[in-house]
Amino acid sequence: MEALKECTANLVVYLHPSKAKKVEAAVYRELSSLLFKFNEALDGVVLSYEPKFSSNLAKILPGIHPYFGVRFEAKLLLFNPKPEVLLEGEVVKVGQQSIHIIVLSFSSAVIAEEDIREDFKYKIKHGKEVFVSRSNKKHRIKVGTMLRFSVKNFDEEILHICGSLIPANTGNVQWLETKAEESQAYSITEKSTGNKRAAELLEPDNLITAIFLCPNSHATKFP
Repeated sequence: MEALKECTANLVVYLHPSKAKKVEAAVYRELSSLLFKFNEALDGVVLSYEPKFSSNLAKILPGIHPYFGVRFEAKLLLFNPKPEVLLEGEVVKVGQQSIHIIVLSFSSAVIAEEDIREDFKYKIKHGKEVFVSRSNKKHRIKVGTMLRFSVKNFDEEILHICGSLIPANTGNVQWLETKAEESQAYSITEKSTGNKRAAELLEPDNLITAIFLCPNSHATKFP
């Protein structure tokens, strides 16, 4: 997924002296407070972390209760969906005016009616709401569908995404992947057929013998 990225960051955590005997546990506790929140310094929502401690030294800060700072390196997995980036999520609600999705089990997304391309028509089938493609009835969007959509904007405070189904490469993930596989198979078949036809044309029985007559010369055959 394009909105996911890994990075390595040099961090400092300031701990109370009472945590001196269990530094690593205290650091993990502080890091866990960053999870599923947008961090401006890291430019993303922290989804996971893996700290690496290279030293047991700490810097003590002066004060009535002298906290000490622990420096370490951490591998982080960040989520930051930029506009026009493609995301995938599970459809949890379908209505005539909107489609609601959950992305990575924590971020909600909505696609408003004006952001659903005209190819999709809203219907109620067997008591269930669904969007069906006018050009291919097998392309459907309903509750439970894994949906690929484009990001319009991302609210960093509430981790809410506004999406779009206007681009042609968006829609039901399973249908899109099946279509891509069929197109690739067709392309390979066409290439194979073209190569076979070219080979047939080069066979001796299919070669054309040309005769050129030049003034004051004997006839010459090619090839």
